[in-house]
Amino acid sequence: MRRLRRIEAFDIVNWTGMAIFCFVIVYPLWFCIVFSFNDGNDTARNGILYWWPRVFTLANYEVLFRNDTIITAFLVSILRTLVGTCLHLLLTSMTAFAFTKKELPFRKFGLTLGTISLFFSGGLIPTFLWYRNIGILDTFWVLILPMAFSFFHCLIFMGFFRTLPDSIEESALIDGANELVIFFKIILPLSTPVIATIAIFNGVAHWNDYFSGFIFIRRNEFLVPIQTFLYQMIATNEAYAKIPELSMPMTAARTVTPNSVRVATMLVTTAPIMVVYPFLQKYFTKGVMLGAIKG
Repeated sequence: MRRLRRIEAFDIVNWTGMAIFCFVIVYPLWFCIVFSFNDGNDTARNGILYWWPRVFTLANYEVLFRNDTIITAFLVSILRTLVGTCLHLLLTSMTAFAFTKKELPFRKFGLTLGTISLFFSGGLIPTFLWYRNIGILDTFWVLILPMAFSFFHCLIFMGFFRTLPDSIEESALIDGANELVIFFKIILPLSTPVIATIAIFNGVAHWNDYFSGFIFIRRNEFLVPIQTFLYQMIATNEAYAKIPELSMPMTAARTVTPNSVRVATMLVTTAPIMVVYPFLQKYFTKGVMLGAIKG
């Protein structure tokens, strides 16, 4: 009887703690949603919001999506994430597959260099000068190429590839398949969990990266990603200055404020990741565990 009471008491404490923890995480997001759908002037006058918008309006999002600069930045981020993630998966998985072959020339040397790169980097100034010398500053490729390969992700791929039976490749070789055919038609289709895992890692990194656009995109504003645009809006008001009131409908101009547009922009930038992640979560968990077990 005492044991049952202890279990019940533990359950109550556990559920209470988890409820508080979830509230602390979820409420700021809900607050931002309420903020974005509330009249900006009403929010500025009254300060603290309730659990729902006091004066409901879509003007913040109307102003947001009427601005060509924001839409362009959003499209740049989408294209960057898709192209960058696909290129990253291709280069990293092929390198990892090659490193699993013990007969690969200079294999140990390559693994040593990759390990060193996990702990040391060239620094921002040498990186900037290198990008300028190879001519990718103020181009779309400066957002793609620096994240096209990661040795850490390569190690995760290697750990997963080692879990696959050697008999699969041996049977394919007997049937006349070469290494490329084995990789693209056999290995990759069997690697869905780890591919989804790396896709989440790299896709989120591309989507959330504001620093590359802020440092390496200086002249071409049409290549600024949405996160860099959001940073400019929050930190310098530079982006908000590009949303003149003359371009707004009269009703929107009376109900929006810089803060309300900022919050609406923030929610729009986080929505794609929040939508995609639940569909990849099961692969994410499985891929990480497999890479950890055999890595």
